Amino acid sequence: METLLEQEYFGNSVQAYLIVLGVILLGLLLVAAFKRFILKRVHAWVESTDNAYDDFAVETLSKYLVPMVDYVIVYAALKTLVWPERFANILEVVFVVVLTYYAIRLVSSVILMLLRTYIRRQEGGEEKVKQMGGIILIVNIVIWITGLVFMFGNLGYDVTAIIAGMGIGGIAIALAAQNIIGDLFNYFVIFFDRPFEVGDFLVVGDKNGVVEKIGIKTTRIATLSGEQLVFSNSDLTGSRIHNYKKMQRRRIVFGVGVTYETSPEDLRAIPSLLREIVSSQKDVTFDRAHFKAFGDSSLDFEIVYFVENAEFNAYMDVQQEINLQIYEQLGNRGISIAFPTRTLYIRNENGMKFQVNGSMPTAVENGSNQN
Repeated sequence: METLLEQEYFGNSVQAYLIVLGVILLGLLLVAAFKRFILKRVHAWVESTDNAYDDFAVETLSKYLVPMVDYVIVYAALKTLVWPERFANILEVVFVVVLTYYAIRLVSSVILMLLRTYIRRQEGGEEKVKQMGGIILIVNIVIWITGLVFMFGNLGYDVTAIIAGMGIGGIAIALAAQNIIGDLFNYFVIFFDRPFEVGDFLVVGDKNGVVEKIGIKTTRIATLSGEQLVFSNSDLTGSRIHNYKKMQRRRIVFGVGVTYETSPEDLRAIPSLLREIVSSQKDVTFDRAHFKAFGDSSLDFEIVYFVENAEFNAYMDVQQEINLQIYEQLGNRGISIAFPTRTLYIRNENGMKFQVNGSMPTAVENGSNQN
């Protein structure tokens, strides 16, 4: 008479089931003990080092390899039993899918870590890493597609037919989405060529603002008035962009005009006065000040200087102080700053000449000028 352990259910004895259960429990306990006692100590040790690679290795081992070992233990133990063909196929598919999932995650993690390390070594690497969202998405898509193709191949499907179908579908999608693909390629141009970055202040045509996000299709810019502008990447790479974040110093050109009543001596003294005013400002390099032209209502001077600070508010503070000092210094010397004026001379029917300034006419003696 058969004992309980020798009795069979679904083609396997109770003893076989118990052995498989014991192997699974023992294997899982060993893996859990390794993770708790050994891997935890290794993780604490690598955290004290300056090398980022050992941290990544331990984290990858804990996140991907340990679960893969758990599934291998369960699968290997269950494979020793005799199963119906349908259940055995399901078990095979589940094992391949789970193993493929963790393998894809592992490969993706390693590739992205290497890519981040490579980009950080370049000029402005940290800023580039912050803009890697689109790159990460594309790399993950490629890795997942490749991994799924291998998975279907291992499951017995005709991979050649799948790849051919993907090729035909890819051509159709490319023809239907030319603009999207163009924006995608221009995203790579922006990412690697770096004409601008997140946080840069751009002027594009009559639009301006600060770059908030660079996506795989569009770039978002926050304007000074608060709204958000959305540009396609193709539009940006095809436009003339003024990037004020790249500016190291700001060149300023401005003018001031004095009245025609100013004496020649004062006119000769004004350039030196302007030079003193500009040179006295902080973080400013004076370039030149000249009597430039005879204007319609003023004698025009042109001043050029550099602000050794790219911030717009810093420039405005300097320009404000220069304007105030020019107004004060010219006033102290009795020199009037010009404003648009027009003098109109009128002759009446008797030949009398009038000079009109504003709204009040004033009679003028004709003298030798009378006709």
